[in-house]
Amino acid sequence: MENRYKTMNEGKFDFGFRGRMDAQGSVDLSREARRNGASLPVTALVDAFYAEVEKLGGKRWDTSSLLARLER
Repeated sequence: MENRYKTMNEGKFDFGFRGRMDAQGSVDLSREARRNGASLPVTALVDAFYAEVEKLGGKRWDTSSLLARLER
């Protein structure tokens, strides 16, 4: 956070691990969970959060972009 808080406060989210890559991982995880009959409600919630970030233009933003959801 020492390195990122200023850019995060400025709405700059293109400095770290891309959030969409995380989202794709959770899609794969969700698919496997359905195949095994497992329930992953938190994963579904995070998927919905990333979908909101993408609607804000953040398809290539990093994981800190989840903060942008709180500012709208």
